[in-house]
Amino acid sequence: MQKAFFIDRDGVINTDKNYVYKKEDFEFIDGVMDALLYLQEKEFKLFIITNQSGIGRAYYQKEDFEKLTSWMLKEFEKNSIKIHEVKYCPHSPEANCNCRKPKTGMIDEICKAYDIDLNNSWLIGDKDSDIKCAQNAKVKNTIQVKSGQKFDETKSQATYVLNSIKDIKKIKL
Repeated sequence: MQKAFFIDRDGVINTDKNYVYKKEDFEFIDGVMDALLYLQEKEFKLFIITNQSGIGRAYYQKEDFEKLTSWMLKEFEKNSIKIHEVKYCPHSPEANCNCRKPKTGMIDEICKAYDIDLNNSWLIGDKDSDIKCAQNAKVKNTIQVKSGQKFDETKSQATYVLNSIKDIKKIKL
């Protein structure tokens, strides 16, 4: 079985600027490349799971998201980072789908396609819904970062709270 790192996008990988779908608006969080290289060295498979309700709300098109994702993955490749898969939920919150976090559809699909050991896997996100998704999917370890959405650190259900993904080396994986 393979251990995985499930990574939220907006607020963890890039600065959350409300519905980021254009390359010119995409800004990598400081230290994200080094952090992902570190996770690879620790033999984690890397997966991005992201709610993209801007598609369901018609703020942008699926093709816009796919174009940005392709560019982002090329940037990771330039830095020797392999993202095994990007899963996204294109639905608005009202759609009541199975893929929108905190529901587990994205993680479930990844677990079906890969032999994932959830007891030795992690999820990193910036919202309570990310952490709840991990709990619902039985991902044992969680990290909530302060680099995205504001949250009450004292009420976080995450295993760890970090300032951003660049602080990943401060915890025992």
